Amino acid sequence: MVTNFVSEKAKLGKNVKIWHFAYVGDNTIIGDNVKIGSLAHVDYNVEIGDNTMIEGMVYIPPLSRIGKNVFIGPAAALTNDPYPPSQKMIGVTIKNGAVIGSRAVIKAGVTIGENSVVAMGAVVTKDVPDNTVVAGVPAKPRYSRAEYDKKQAAWKS
Repeated sequence: MVTNFVSEKAKLGKNVKIWHFAYVGDNTIIGDNVKIGSLAHVDYNVEIGDNTMIEGMVYIPPLSRIGKNVFIGPAAALTNDPYPPSQKMIGVTIKNGAVIGSRAVIKAGVTIGENSVVAMGAVVTKDVPDNTVVAGVPAKPRYSRAEYDKKQAAWKS
């Protein structure tokens, strides 16, 4: 019984964990210590940096570039065709340290800045600056990553 599919043309780093029924396509490069959850679809020509966690049911289309230490929550969807269906594609870029909340949707061509946070359910149609938290439909800046980190620390204590 096949539990997941990883292309023979994909390059996986050390200590990569791919859970059940996940897909990894051709010419995808995955860094060290990456986790890919069940039912995730990582298409062809994708790059994922070290120490990134991709939760279950995430869709990552071709041409996506994901940095190091990124978290992508369950059922988030990246897109690569701003005017579907067309033959011209452009990927999403997620820079180092970013957090993408559950069920967020990111429009083709958008860049999520370093250490930025996309709230759960947000629809991101424009680039997100570094160290910025965005939320809503469409997503708009709400506060800084420093404020997010304070809220997270308070929640943990």
